Amino acid sequence: MTASEAPLLDGRVAIVTGAARGIGRAVAELLAEQGASVVVADLDLALAEECARSLATEGIAVGADVTKQGSPEQIVEAAIDRHGRIDILVNNAGYPFDAMVHKMSDEQFASMLEIHATAPFRIIRAAAPYLRTDPLRDSKTGGTQIRKIVNVASIAGQMGAPGTGNYAAGKAAVVGLTKSLAKEWGRFSVATNAVCFGPIDTRLSALQSTNNITRVGGRTIRLGVPAAQREAIAEIVPLGRHGTPEEAAGAVLFLCAPWSDYVNGQVLNVTGGYCSGMQS
Repeated sequence: MTASEAPLLDGRVAIVTGAARGIGRAVAELLAEQGASVVVADLDLALAEECARSLATEGIAVGADVTKQGSPEQIVEAAIDRHGRIDILVNNAGYPFDAMVHKMSDEQFASMLEIHATAPFRIIRAAAPYLRTDPLRDSKTGGTQIRKIVNVASIAGQMGAPGTGNYAAGKAAVVGLTKSLAKEWGRFSVATNAVCFGPIDTRLSALQSTNNITRVGGRTIRLGVPAAQREAIAEIVPLGRHGTPEEAAGAVLFLCAPWSDYVNGQVLNVTGGYCSGMQS
């Protein structure tokens, strides 16, 4: 970008959930680098505050469990109170709670639907009054500014995976929500898309260990995958490796940027070739 070029997202306001670490943090950092003011929402307030302070633009930290009643409104109100508008919403917060289906509890199954489908629905609903408004005029182009919603899904929601029936069901559900919302809100100049990640190098795909855990709702959940599963990535992914959080963030940026203004209701697979392309 030359000195005469404005950042892609100059002046826009973005909410990113699960933004204190991993893919969410990489997304928050990249959107800020491109000029967006970012609301960093995360369960870990201290880490969210650290992320917000490090951004290239003004960041706001909100400590919120997106599965709890009132949290979606809290996140949206933080954006409106500070900036008076919302232009981009990235629903990224999530975690796995793995088990084989025949050993899975009702709590395990319901929790994955709650975090991966119900929470994005509630945040979208809370943001509706600020997204379903008269189209904004883009001061640089003179055209309509398209607002963006990006829901983070997973290739597991399309292909399934052993031990992740609940996670896959939640991710498949948010894809269905994405496609429906694209048809409902397109006339309000809101483009809604999903990005389905394959193996990305985060805590979720790191080696299993007693130190690789998360605590959600009073539960301690072990994260990561067995060594054999990590090593298999070199064989099953054509690019031969895990993706990086920064590479994952690049795909989200594409769906947030003006480049994708006519992309609506689509699923972008970011998998190193394991499952490729855009899907309608």
